[in-house]
Amino acid sequence: MSETVIKVHNLSKRYNLGELHNQTNSFRDKVIGFFKKNAGSEKRETIWALKDVSFEVKKGEILGIIGRNGAGKSTLLKILSRITKPTRGKVLINGSVSSLLEVGTGFHPELTGRENIYLNSAILGMRKAEIDRKLDKIVDFAEIEKFIYTPVKRYSSGMYVRLAFAVAAHLEPDILLVDEVLAVGDAAFQKKCIGKMEDVAMEGRTVLFVSHNMNAIRRLCGSAIWIDKGRIAQKGPTAQVVGEHEESQLIRLNDFSFVRERDPEELTGLDFYIKRVEMLNPKMEYTNIFSYNDSLILLVDLDGELSENKYSIEFRIYKDSGEFACTGVSGALHGIYFDNHTKRIKINIGPLILTNGKYKISLSIITGMSRADTWENACLFNLINCRPFSLPQEIKTPVCVIQHAFSAME
Repeated sequence: MSETVIKVHNLSKRYNLGELHNQTNSFRDKVIGFFKKNAGSEKRETIWALKDVSFEVKKGEILGIIGRNGAGKSTLLKILSRITKPTRGKVLINGSVSSLLEVGTGFHPELTGRENIYLNSAILGMRKAEIDRKLDKIVDFAEIEKFIYTPVKRYSSGMYVRLAFAVAAHLEPDILLVDEVLAVGDAAFQKKCIGKMEDVAMEGRTVLFVSHNMNAIRRLCGSAIWIDKGRIAQKGPTAQVVGEHEESQLIRLNDFSFVRERDPEELTGLDFYIKRVEMLNPKMEYTNIFSYNDSLILLVDLDGELSENKYSIEFRIYKDSGEFACTGVSGALHGIYFDNHTKRIKINIGPLILTNGKYKISLSIITGMSRADTWENACLFNLINCRPFSLPQEIKTPVCVIQHAFSAME
């Protein structure tokens, strides 16, 4: 019987909205807290980031933790890392824990990369002789040899992640906790990190891996937990849990029309902007679910007075995890007005040669050499029934083309 290294029982974490959770015990904070407490009738709303969460993790297991943004995944890892305390419930951990939860956590910005390696290692209980033995491996894995004597405040986010993961993974912890920060790194480094986590598990250590990348979860994790609104919605074999999670996303994502709500202040100085987007399939049916090789049709409503007669629209498609998929831009457009200010444009994108999953589309109006307006994550769609295919090594992302340009709706 495998040894249990993590046991979580009825774990719950409550937050008071509007409360400052990272305040210190200084005299100033105490005075501010006193007056806020006695300010009168203001009623504070509370939310449960986690509610009655229970599970066990065996030694050498790689457990995937999945769920939507705000589901409680990061809160769970922070409690396991002893960064925050639970409101109620118990956590029993047998072994040393190394965690990578946020970019640069534990780094001192004024210290060099080398100095931060020694600092982080010492905090985790390693002796200097041990750090000396591992230093070259950490630097080599992080691929920052040229910058190892540079203060980390000058590092890019990618360099932060590479160094932070290298330190966390090479300290030989009994338990390694990894949050979504790997999404900051490039694809080659992500692959390298996944390989390292596999090595860690093969050595008998335990990994808890939070990610929105379902392909990485499938490859790396033997079991998974799906957290939804602070509770465990499903736990078990990875294929089963991930499959049910993805199916739920298809059911939840039932919108095909997206209207942009903007404050008047946002429109100051902006004469022309994207107001509404609708999605249709090749049969001109409103939908948000498309199949492999389908065309995706967007009806884009533009509002306001455009100072230039010619303009273009650029689209960029991203996976739900944030990974770039493809892009395209129209030629010069001369759409027609169908009321006083609104102009409707038909965009035909296809064929969709992408993998199964959920995608986001961002849109920009291009006038001259600049973007007049950009709507990030303007609409969402699901792609299903994809054929298995492989791309040549030199092609890193599928290519999506505008099939027959853009045209004004009649």
